[in-house]
Amino acid sequence: MTPGPRTILHLDLDAFYASVEQLDHPELRGRPVIVGGTGNRGVVCAASYEARRFGVRSALPTARARRLCPDGVFLPPRFGRYSELSRRVFDVYRRYTPLVEPLSLDEAFLDVTASRALHGGGPDIARAIKAAVRGECGLAVSAGVADVKMAAKIATDLGKPDGLVVVPPGGVAAFLAPLPVGRLWGVGEVTEAALRRIGVATIGDLARMPESALAAALGPTHARGLRALACGEDPREVVPDEEAKSVGAEDTFDQDLLGRPALERELLAQAGTVARRLRAAGLAGHVVTLKVKYADFTLVTRRVTLERATDDDRAIFDAACAQLARVDLRRPVRLTGISVSGFAGDEERGQLGLFGGAPAPPPPEASRRKALNAALDALAGRFGEGAVTRADLAGRPPRRRHGDPEDGGDPEG
Repeated sequence: MTPGPRTILHLDLDAFYASVEQLDHPELRGRPVIVGGTGNRGVVCAASYEARRFGVRSALPTARARRLCPDGVFLPPRFGRYSELSRRVFDVYRRYTPLVEPLSLDEAFLDVTASRALHGGGPDIARAIKAAVRGECGLAVSAGVADVKMAAKIATDLGKPDGLVVVPPGGVAAFLAPLPVGRLWGVGEVTEAALRRIGVATIGDLARMPESALAAALGPTHARGLRALACGEDPREVVPDEEAKSVGAEDTFDQDLLGRPALERELLAQAGTVARRLRAAGLAGHVVTLKVKYADFTLVTRRVTLERATDDDRAIFDAACAQLARVDLRRPVRLTGISVSGFAGDEERGQLGLFGGAPAPPPPEASRRKALNAALDALAGRFGEGAVTRADLAGRPPRRRHGDPEDGGDPEG
């Protein structure tokens, strides 16, 4: 093991979705670009820095974004293109270290401790990565360098856009001390208000506060953890290429839906999307989860565990629909989603027949469905998901799609 402090990089592509649109459409450079749902009930996924000057941010309702930035260019997301560029960027990262922990399509931690002898110190590696991503992918990436993950992440945030902020080895506590306490991981609005009531405004104040006083305000466990972070103690390792825990898709509707037939139609489309993503990733799962958000934003989830892992549209759809019996269908619904988790391991996948069946040859109907799925996957891969659709989905308007399996974090950057 390399002696001395660790060297952790946090890398975050700036305004990723919007930057990709400006990369592919040069006429949009310098203009306010907003990516997200374009309908009346859409939500902003990402905004270019030109749009942010008007107050547009991720998760803002599209209707409000239009009022704030009436001259903005509003575009629907193109997740396939974003995934393609993300893979190219992560290939650059892996030239410098195999210890790459993706957080989302546009964000990652890298442990380059063992790479220093070959590639130079953390700042040198960060500069080399930034130049390579710019030159090969046409995108700007901000970087933070520190001994620990938390400080590297905060450093990146402070340097955006296109920045490089370096925390000197052994200097994490001094770097954190003057920053607002709200910058610290685990300090939300409620916790920040509680800390301010006892005179804690900065991370340094928190580090100096006696643990007994913090425990009285926050509880002993929370107080102990936050004080350790404030002192720069963050022992978490970079976990390379952590596998996805679930694959899913969800849609927010332009108008609330009511009743089982309307919901089943949406679930059929979502099951198809999830199944294609599973097959593309070589995954099959045991747990099917149904997500329903009502018009009043109340959220419920219902799940079922299947005896055999599946990657089949119909099996996933049937499992999700069965959970509708456990949902109040008298209330208007603004969003539904399906996800599959509990993936089969290598040994089980090697034994699976079609849709989790036994090793014996599948029956004729199962073989036909396998062939149909393969054909639909090939068409979707070549022409896009909307190229061929089921007859019972004909005329269904395009939805605002969320839940891309590779997009686990905030794409704003």
